[in-house]
Amino acid sequence: MERVFLTDSKDETMAVAEKLGEALSGGELIFLKGDLGAGKTAFVGGLLKGLKINSEATSPTFNLVHEYRGEKNLYHFDMYRINTEEELYSIGFYDYLDDTSIIAIEWAENVIDYLPECDISVNIEKTGENSRKITVKGE
Repeated sequence: MERVFLTDSKDETMAVAEKLGEALSGGELIFLKGDLGAGKTAFVGGLLKGLKINSEATSPTFNLVHEYRGEKNLYHFDMYRINTEEELYSIGFYDYLDDTSIIAIEWAENVIDYLPECDISVNIEKTGENSRKITVKGE
């Protein structure tokens, strides 16, 4: 299934993600695509709200992963600087795969050949300074 959402603010983008977060059952692998500054981390913030995890999402660019604990855990990865399967092993990525945690990955396309198939693909496209076109596939 593919759905397209048009948003005009960060809050609207987060609201789209919040609805998705509310529908997640656990174990989903979510790929987040979009240019720098498109709103991928804001989208994760909305997922956290939908999952009722009281944390603010921050970009894991330098840490590579942020762990958010709740009834359903969410692990937020940034693969911007990761390019090989060896690097995935070295950051412990495969240790995070289980049947109950939700994994959201920014820049998954950098290591797509080494990742399991995603359950949900989210593409965020800038259409203006604050407006976005969000395409969600596979929910």
